[in-house]
Amino acid sequence: MIKKIDKRFIKFLFVGGLNTLFGYGLFAFFIFLHFNYLVAITFGTIIAIIFNFKTTGLIVFKSNDNKLIFKFFGVYLIVYILNVIGLRIFNQFNVSNYIAGAVLLLPIAIISFLLMRSFVFKTQSL
Repeated sequence: MIKKIDKRFIKFLFVGGLNTLFGYGLFAFFIFLHFNYLVAITFGTIIAIIFNFKTTGLIVFKSNDNKLIFKFFGVYLIVYILNVIGLRIFNQFNVSNYIAGAVLLLPIAIISFLLMRSFVFKTQSL
């Protein structure tokens, strides 16, 4: 049992890192293209949600249940709102969007995991 928990947690960290790089890469790409940070985070989040749903569901939680996508989107709506609030706060202090997005990665990732484990993949306990 302990080895299974450790293995799943390690998978979560790996997949979370991959998803984070993918999502932040999209955000940074849209910022590089001179999109407004709200547009950049919106496009980046929508594209990343689909990628994240499949990688997190299949690799971490061993779930291929596509019906969970709606709950997954709900969690990411909350994450999106928290991201926008965080970016807006950093913008008020003239912090670069690149730095603000990077600073927000860890707290947003923790919140995302807790919400996914509790509301999306709750039948698959870690």
